[in-house]
Amino acid sequence: MSASNRFHDAARNIWHKSRVIRPVYWFCYKHIRYALHHNPLGKIYFQHRKDVTYDQYFPSFYNAHRDEPVDERKVIFLEPVQPRITNNMRLIRDRLARSGKYTIHEHYLRANYAYRWQWKKNCAAFLSDLATAKYVFLPEASQVLSCVDMRPETIVVQTWHACGAFKRFGFSTADQLFGADREEQLRHPYNRNYTYVTVSSPDVVWAYVEAMQLQEHEDIVRPIGVSRTDVFFDQDRIRKAYQKVYQKFPAARGRKIILYAPTFRGHTNEAEAPDKLDVRAFHKALGEDYVMIIKHHQLVRELPKLPEDLTGSFVYDGSRSLDINDLLMVSDLCISDYSSLIFEYSLMERPMLFFAYDLEDYFDWRGFYYNYDEMTPGPVCRTNEDMIDYIQHIDERFDRQAVKDFRYRFMRSCDGHSTDRIMKLVFGDTMAGER
Repeated sequence: MSASNRFHDAARNIWHKSRVIRPVYWFCYKHIRYALHHNPLGKIYFQHRKDVTYDQYFPSFYNAHRDEPVDERKVIFLEPVQPRITNNMRLIRDRLARSGKYTIHEHYLRANYAYRWQWKKNCAAFLSDLATAKYVFLPEASQVLSCVDMRPETIVVQTWHACGAFKRFGFSTADQLFGADREEQLRHPYNRNYTYVTVSSPDVVWAYVEAMQLQEHEDIVRPIGVSRTDVFFDQDRIRKAYQKVYQKFPAARGRKIILYAPTFRGHTNEAEAPDKLDVRAFHKALGEDYVMIIKHHQLVRELPKLPEDLTGSFVYDGSRSLDINDLLMVSDLCISDYSSLIFEYSLMERPMLFFAYDLEDYFDWRGFYYNYDEMTPGPVCRTNEDMIDYIQHIDERFDRQAVKDFRYRFMRSCDGHSTDRIMKLVFGDTMAGER
C-alpha cells in the first residue's frame, strides 16, 4: 500500500471513530452554511450554483446518450435518498427479477446523506443510464429526474412512498414554511416527466394533482392501489412478521403491542424526532399487559434516549432494526401524529391514537389536505395522560366503524392486488400472471 493510501485510510479511520472531530465539523458546517444562505451574496451564489447544476451540468449527461437506441428491456429503479430499494418498489422489482424478462438497474442518489461530490457522481451515473431506459420507477420526488427533457419512449412510474393524502407535500407546500417556495419549485420542479402516478384511492387523486402540478394531465394519476400494501393481505408474511418481532423483542410475546410511530419534525435534511412521549408513565399504567415498540421516521439521525431500565423489558426502539410493515402487522394499537402510515394501518382495522401535542405549530409549518380533527379515525390527544386513559378504557371507546369508513375513503384501491394492476398498466400482457 502506498504512503498516500495509508494516509487516506488513517484519516478516514480518525474521521469515523472520533467523537470530537465529526461533531465539531458538522456544527461548523451547519452554522456557516446557514449564515451563507441568509446572506444576500450567499443566496446569489447558491442559486447560481443550483441553476448551473440543474440547467446545464446534469442535463449534459442525459443528452450525451439520448440519441442512442432505447433498451426495451432496461428497467431503472431510482432511490433519491435511501441506500436500498424501499418497500413501495420492492414487490415490483422482485417480480421483474423473477420473470427474467428485463434487465434491472438500481441507482441510489443519497441526497442529503452523501458528500456533494459523491451525490453529483451518483446523479451523473443515473442520468447517463436513464437516457436509454425504457422504464423507470421511483418512490418520491426528484429534481434530478425532473431537470431533463425526457424522451417520449421512456415510461416513468411514480409509486410514491406514502398512501392517502395527509400532510401537504410538493407544490401544496409552496405557501407553507416547509419545503421550497413557489418560485423555486417552478424554477426547478420536483415532480416532472411522469407517465403514471399510482395512488391508494379515487378520493385522493385531487391532492396528488395539486402537489405535482398535473392539472393539465390529471389522467396521469391512477387510483389503482399502492404496491407496498399487498403484503398486508399475505398471511404467511404476517406470520413471519410476528416471528421477527418476537425474536428482536422477546418481552412482547404474550403481551399486547403499542406501536409509537411518529413522523419527523423540521426539514428533511435536518429531521428531528419528537421527544414528548413519557415512556415511564406508560410503563407504570400499562406495563403488565402491554409493551411498547418505537419506530421513528427513517430520516431521523439522532434517536431520543430511552430509559435504560425499561429497554428490553417494556420498550424497544425498532427504528434501525425492524421494518415498519412488520410493526404495523403485529401491533395491537398504533400511536402516531401526522404520519401517513395510518393509512396502511387502517387495513388492519385496529385502534389508532394521535399524539398531536404540537398540532397548531405543525399546521403552520406544513399543513394538511383535510381537517385534521375530522379525518383522524381515533382520538386526538395532547398529553400522555389522555393517551393512557384512552388505552385503559379501549374496549368501550374504540370505534371500529370509524376506522372502516376511513379505510374505504382513503384506501379502497388497496386490496392485495395493487402490484398486479401496476404491472399490467406499465408492462401490459407481457407480465400478466407473473408472480
